[in-house]
Amino acid sequence: MQEFFLVLIPTYMPFLLEGALVTIELSVLSMFFATIIGLLVAVGRLSKIGPLDWVLQTYVEIWRNVPLIVQLLLIYFTLPEIGLTLPAFWCGVLGLSLNLGAYLSEVFRAAIGSIDKGQRDAAVSVGMSRLTAFRRIVLPQALLIALPTLGGYFISLLKDCALVSFIAVNELLRNGTIIISSTFRSMEIYVMVAMIYFVMSFVSSRIVRWLELRMTPAYLRPQSMAWRQAAKVPTP
Repeated sequence: MQEFFLVLIPTYMPFLLEGALVTIELSVLSMFFATIIGLLVAVGRLSKIGPLDWVLQTYVEIWRNVPLIVQLLLIYFTLPEIGLTLPAFWCGVLGLSLNLGAYLSEVFRAAIGSIDKGQRDAAVSVGMSRLTAFRRIVLPQALLIALPTLGGYFISLLKDCALVSFIAVNELLRNGTIIISSTFRSMEIYVMVAMIYFVMSFVSSRIVRWLELRMTPAYLRPQSMAWRQAAKVPTP
């Protein structure tokens, strides 16, 4: 135990943290693009345009029902065959974004569908265009409803990024396996990897909770001292 804290952690933790930084970069970029993809797909499916809905539904079904590791390998090895060569990192971002975007499209579709249509009709009746009503009335409420689920998917994405090690991206898990291959200290190294994953996931969950509180309209916020301290709202 003493060796673990005094020798192994100071020696190998910096290299693992380099991999953790790559994992965070992968997660943030993939979440950003997946959110855009998911929102566009959701809006497209709600538009009730027959051919468009069929194409988008096909995308969702394929990307949700094929294992992520297979998608990553297909992208990494197939794109060069058609003349499109991407670095392994961006192949990972592309695969993760397309995979997560399929799931988020269903989240956004349900969130948008849960907003009362009367609000949209009321906005149109006072002179707003349908696009403006969607952007200013429907979308903010839908994002608030979807936020906890988005946070859960982001935490899952942090862990799913370990799969990009199969396409030679030096993220956290791959850096851990590199160390193990030279030291044969698998238990200790995997414990350190697990610790880093836990910290990243825990911090992410706290950030999501803070965002949820900040985005909630004032009249819907729980008026408790605990909430005021969490959101840093001054006590009257």
